[in-house]
Amino acid sequence: MKEEIIIAGFGGQGVLSMGKILAYGGIMQDQEVSWLPSYGPEMRGGTCNVSVVLSDNKISSPVLSRFDTAIILNQQSMDKFENQVKPGGLLIYDTNGITRHPERKDIRICRIDAVEEAAKLGNAKAYNMVVLGAYLKMKPVVTMDNVLKGLKKSLPPRRHNLIPMNEQAITVGMNAVTEVR
Repeated sequence: MKEEIIIAGFGGQGVLSMGKILAYGGIMQDQEVSWLPSYGPEMRGGTCNVSVVLSDNKISSPVLSRFDTAIILNQQSMDKFENQVKPGGLLIYDTNGITRHPERKDIRICRIDAVEEAAKLGNAKAYNMVVLGAYLKMKPVVTMDNVLKGLKKSLPPRRHNLIPMNEQAITVGMNAVTEVR
């Protein structure tokens, strides 16, 4: 198994954290892992992305130009990465802030109303965990147990009290994702 993922959006949406949690989850499953963030000096509000590779075999390079899965959280990222999904791949996008929906016919397309779902939970910061849940529903490459271990590893100990809420947000995302095509 080898899964090459790009997660892209604005700084502050939890893009890098989502990638880090996936990477730690893969490590907990004894997978080979690559986590390569990319962001500008703007940080919050600027565009950012992270590529994550999870593999049963050694990873030759963390630098990717084509992806098995793209998780898109804003229009700029849709414009940049939609055409870089491999034929037969998966594109998951949050409908909030998207003005042009994906148009490709040779990939699976799923949508998640993550902003709305996080608001229903009463915690806007759970947004990225809702999105992560949508991805894990469509491609369960990391088990929930290992995702939670990855979450515990990526959060400072003083924030471990948030793990149950994050688990709930992941479950909400798994239930709220819709396959468009």
